[in-house]
Amino acid sequence: MLFILLYLLIIMLVIEVSVIMFNITGLEKPVSRYQVISMLTGTGFTTDESQLIIDHPIRRKISAFLILFGAFSLAVIISAMTNMLSDDFRLTELLVINSVLLILLLIGKTPFLKNKLRKKFDYEMHKNLDISELPIKDALYLDENDVVTEVAIEKDSELVGKEILNLFEKEEDITLLFIKRGEINLRNTMHNESIQAGDDLFLYGNKEEIEKKFLTKDGKEEHEEIEGA
Repeated sequence: MLFILLYLLIIMLVIEVSVIMFNITGLEKPVSRYQVISMLTGTGFTTDESQLIIDHPIRRKISAFLILFGAFSLAVIISAMTNMLSDDFRLTELLVINSVLLILLLIGKTPFLKNKLRKKFDYEMHKNLDISELPIKDALYLDENDVVTEVAIEKDSELVGKEILNLFEKEEDITLLFIKRGEINLRNTMHNESIQAGDDLFLYGNKEEIEKKFLTKDGKEEHEEIEGA
């Protein structure tokens, strides 16, 4: 039982260290923890959030380790259960592994190392990938206020009927990427269009300016930020 408890502790520490690694790459902690557990257990539970890992080269490497470690862990636990009467559980080695992982976890929580790894990851991504392969956040966000977002146009919106050419002022830091109208995506011809109810506008620009321009009358925002993909 002590062997199993120590090995479970190793798994918990691997989960926490992996969560920190994913978080350094820009993935939120709740999303990171859920995906780490999914990969370790081999459940194959697919969500839209899993796309954030598949499309990111560094996250893919971390996930590959977790998948292999999960398969290895299952084999070790089964082996331990079948040899429950054996005295050779190598508890000393397990204690050493737990100690090393605990130290890595504590070090990984330090702001200095997080910033160091974040810069290292960013450098590796930009060095090895074309800009078209980078996540939206890394490719387009030039400062902390930049955002790519979707704005849904409601029936009672004041924008309905407004021509795209007259939608933005010259000084506004907002760019319309394309319009989703039902199953159709309008891009090269969108400047000849007028806004219709039900349109989804995909925008890129300053978050505060987008919020100011597309704030609904009741004070609720109409837009939802698109996660980096």
